[in-house]
Order: sequence, then structure tokens, then C-alpha cells
Amino acid sequence: MAATLLCACLFAIASASPDTARAADDAKVAVGQPAPAFTLPIQDDTKVALADLKGKWVVLYFYPKDDTPGCTIEACDFTDGVKSFEKLDAKVLGCSPDSTESHRAFIKKHDLKIDLLSDPKRETMTTYGAFDGKKVVRSTVIINPEGKVAFHWPKVAPKGHAAEVKAKLEELKK
Repeated sequence: MAATLLCACLFAIASASPDTARAADDAKVAVGQPAPAFTLPIQDDTKVALADLKGKWVVLYFYPKDDTPGCTIEACDFTDGVKSFEKLDAKVLGCSPDSTESHRAFIKKHDLKIDLLSDPKRETMTTYGAFDGKKVVRSTVIINPEGKVAFHWPKVAPKGHAAEVKAKLEELKK
């Protein structure tokens, strides 16, 4: 009996698909669950903690690298819509492994109006499923004022994503 049970368990583990493993990773950012805590520096080297943002909606988007084509499109789109996000009582934060110095240059070059978190060790990115051990996965999480995950896009395309996030935020606030 024990051998049969062991074989069944081993078969289940061996036959688990990559989607099953990904689902376990996504559980870290499951809708309705508390968003993983973080404290990271932004471009001016001050620290931002998720706990400090309680009571506000937070749009936390992860991107691979400052000043690359897709990342620039996404950051500029969020900047273009920043007033709309503010009217929805939402704070937009971008997060990449780049340094705060790189963030300052990126912000200055493109006149960005959003804060950019620096996660060079990719710890927060890993916790949110935005780093798979090899590359940064462009993704976005909306966190509600109670600090819970309200929505999660595990993979996104940069163009038009800010508008998609704004529409989902409006829907969530109804």
C-alpha cells in the first residue's frame, strides 16, 4: 500500500507541467492575498515600502531595463496617464534591476513622472514572479488600499499596457 502511494506521488510530481510550477510561483501574487512586502530605493535613493502606501491603490509594474525600446514605451505611457492614475488615488511604481543612478538618467532623458524602484538583487522581482532566475518578466500587479493583490498580469506587452491597467483599476474601484 505504501509503495503504491509513493509511486502515485512520484508520478504526480514527475508529470507536473511547467504550468503547474508556474501556478505555484503565481500563488505568491494570487488575487485576494496580501501583496508581498517590499522596501526598495527609488531614483532619489529614498526608500519606499509597500506598508507606507497602505490606504492607496498601487500599480507595481516590473520591466527589464531602463532606456530600452519597450521599457521606454511603457514608462512614457504610464507617465502620460499619471494624472489619471492620481485621480484614481493610485501610485504608479516601476521596478527594474537597474541602479538608482540609471533610473535618474532614464527619468531625466524621457521626463518621466513616475517613481522607479531599484531591485538589483531581484529579490522583490522574484517574490512577485517577475524574475524567473534568468530574465526579468514584464508584468504588473495592482494592489488595493488594504495591501492585497487586486489583479495580476503575469506577462504583458508594453504598448498600450498603461491604458489597460487604468481601465482595470477603474473597474476594480466600482
